[in-house]
Amino acid sequence: MAHVSIIGTGNMGRAIAGIVAAGGSTVETIGHVDTDKPVIGDIVVLAIPYPAVTEVLAKRGDQLAGKIVVDITNPLNFETFDSLAVAADGSAAAEIAAALPQSRVLKAFNTTFAATLATGTIGPLPSTVLIAGDDADAKARLAEIVTAGGLRATDSGTLARARELEAIGFLQLTLAVSEKVSWTGGFAIVA
Repeated sequence: MAHVSIIGTGNMGRAIAGIVAAGGSTVETIGHVDTDKPVIGDIVVLAIPYPAVTEVLAKRGDQLAGKIVVDITNPLNFETFDSLAVAADGSAAAEIAAALPQSRVLKAFNTTFAATLATGTIGPLPSTVLIAGDDADAKARLAEIVTAGGLRATDSGTLARARELEAIGFLQLTLAVSEKVSWTGGFAIVA
């Protein structure tokens, strides 16, 4: 079993911790401002808002070397809420990978809401976690944790696909904010 550290104690961090624990892996949650607590997991989930990424990486970058780092952020422009805050050909995950060259960075969990992670369903369908990354072993390890926790996992390709995952997350968030879908709904994959 894996040891997973989750940086972030909000709704998403708690929902992901529940999945990890349900699957039998060890999990610890750390507040993103709690810099005195070391990150000891071999897999680290950044369950933080995109604007906090730079600060967290500056304070914890050395602790993340050699680890699988999972980016769940949706890099929204929170001032206008009408676009992503990354370059048109980039992604938050690509920025994180560039800042952490000794880590294996994955994009996952950003296309699901906390409620659908916690219940494990979207309507009548199992929740699906889309995973993108360049390291096949890292993706397989995260997929094992997700499926052991009762959800589906789908390999969505290389880290370059993080841009599309972030666009899906952005669309889903804007639909929920405008009350066109509920916070307990979302996109599901039928296999």
